[in-house]
Amino acid sequence: MKLNTHSLFLLLGSVTFSSGATVTLADSVAPVDTIWHELDEVQVVQRRASTLRGRGVTNTVTLNKGELMKAACCNLGESFTTNPSVDVNYSDATTGARQIKLLGLSGQYVQMLGESVPAHRMVAMPYALSFVPGPWIESIQVSKGASSVKNGYESVTGQINTEFLKPQLTERLDANAFVDTKGRFELNASGNRHLNDRWSTGLLFHYQDAMTEHDGNGDGFADMPRVRQLSLKNRWAYFSPRYIFQASVTGLTERRRGGQVDHHGMNNDDRYRIGLSTDRLEGFAKNAFFLDDDQNANLAVIVAGSLHYLSSHYGKKHYNADNHNAYASLLFEKTFAEHHLLSAGLSLNHDYIDERYRLVHDEVPWQFSTMRETTAGAYTQYTFSLGERASIMTGVRLDHSSRFGWFATPRVHLKYAPSALVTLRASLGKGYRSAMPLAEHYPLLATGRTLVFDGPEQEAAWNGGLNTSWSIPVAGKTLKLDVEYYYTHFDKQLIIDYDSDPSLLLITRLDGRSWSHTFQVEASMEPLRGMTVTGAIRVNDVRCTLGGELRRPPLTSRYKGLLSISYAPGLGLWQFDATLQLNGGGRLPAPQSSYHAYEQLQAQVTRNFRHFSIYVGGENLTGRRQHNPIMGADAPWTSAFEPTLVWGPTEGAMFYAGIRLNFKRK
Repeated sequence: MKLNTHSLFLLLGSVTFSSGATVTLADSVAPVDTIWHELDEVQVVQRRASTLRGRGVTNTVTLNKGELMKAACCNLGESFTTNPSVDVNYSDATTGARQIKLLGLSGQYVQMLGESVPAHRMVAMPYALSFVPGPWIESIQVSKGASSVKNGYESVTGQINTEFLKPQLTERLDANAFVDTKGRFELNASGNRHLNDRWSTGLLFHYQDAMTEHDGNGDGFADMPRVRQLSLKNRWAYFSPRYIFQASVTGLTERRRGGQVDHHGMNNDDRYRIGLSTDRLEGFAKNAFFLDDDQNANLAVIVAGSLHYLSSHYGKKHYNADNHNAYASLLFEKTFAEHHLLSAGLSLNHDYIDERYRLVHDEVPWQFSTMRETTAGAYTQYTFSLGERASIMTGVRLDHSSRFGWFATPRVHLKYAPSALVTLRASLGKGYRSAMPLAEHYPLLATGRTLVFDGPEQEAAWNGGLNTSWSIPVAGKTLKLDVEYYYTHFDKQLIIDYDSDPSLLLITRLDGRSWSHTFQVEASMEPLRGMTVTGAIRVNDVRCTLGGELRRPPLTSRYKGLLSISYAPGLGLWQFDATLQLNGGGRLPAPQSSYHAYEQLQAQVTRNFRHFSIYVGGENLTGRRQHNPIMGADAPWTSAFEPTLVWGPTEGAMFYAGIRLNFKRK
């Protein structure tokens, strides 16, 4: 029985981002009576591209394991350092919260998926990138613009889907240990076991600990918080000719501590300290049924859920939350007459948040808030494809929210390849998301300003994009050139306003216009065997109505440049990687004016052996950093204290070393 990639979406959840090739189910699950012929030792050397641009109708790039191993990649947030499209920056100088940006806009407008299941929503969002250990990741798919309606309505600027190590793959045991000059230590391990010809299970382990506090600029505050995190994931998979089952359960506990350090014998009661305690449990189960071999009819049922508990304090301010989520979806797909694919499905999502908070340092009564939202919806999507030459994908969702009522999500994608050397794409679609002011922005409690916020808002935006990909022969080599433009326009938005009043920090509803233009050119080539060179430049023109004036949002760089070189000579025993980024300047709110452009260099050398590899490297080797990321550090209990305006690195150069072990079972 053959399955095309749209069917595999139902099984493994990753095919929304693939190219449409066919695979055979028997290739995935070999029968126990397979006859093996012993051959003499044969050495095969094949270089697989570490970054793959999809040939399907959507503009999607896949970062596989080879790309992720070009840097330390201790977690998902550190996996995009060699990617020109995704920016990752610290959002404040005290808690270590990281934020991605795609198409010039905040990562909250990117739908985060874990194996195509919506993941890390609401309270988990500020630290979601640090909750996913890098060694657990098999690949990452970055899809720009309006995406498929299968995964929901929340994608505005794109989707980032993370695929984890699968238990049904070749039996193996892996381990990874890492240490850096800032006192951070990590240990990761993963292994899987084939119980029989159909059942497989896997276990993944992660532990990290930042053992020391650093105050490199002498302002009395730790440059980065101490983080101690423990994670464990257990996976199960069952494969049969007509049914596939996959399940995963993940537990995480994390303690994050920052704030003032004791440089001058300060009494503990007088120190401004920040602490966050997080406990999280999540899981999913996927069931895929093959109904019709001839016309490839498939049915899938997915259920998922999470429990997220947070207790945090910022000086004497507090924010505690219990966030529960339940998700279920029913998906059906059928191919008609080879070129026609019809998809339809139902989904149900339930969010519950119980918040308890105190927003000032004074001993005032706590405030309480409870929010429940249940959203039920249905979608249909039609794809017409003429092989790899032309495709059109149209889809629409109709959903009902218990808080915001009915809303429709239309999306369309077009692809045309006039030759094997040129591909043209266009997309247009709408996205929605239920924005929670405190649940998604509680690290802002570190500010000394008075925090004022409106209630929840259903944000709505249109996104349209054009993309062209070229494969240009140059002196016997191939130059890959990608040019793209995206425009995002908000109908409704919850904005962070530093500009209306210097004593206030407002999380309020948009009153005016908000939009983003993004233009990017990326080129890559293999000038020498084993060497890949990638260069890119991106220009962002982002505007939003703040303080009654249409202006650039604070902390948004106007441009970004990237040059990345990877070289693995000979048989690939050695690998050399280096990436130089140029981050353009941007605006700061009054009384500051702007920040300047800065460059960052990272490099890594890896030596591969039969069952292990050793790597050493460094990050921010140019030493560029924001020297005073905390304004008013000498008065943390006053309104002059401001650690949330971070535009660059808060630490100088960092060096690291690590070892990766891998053993395949025969």
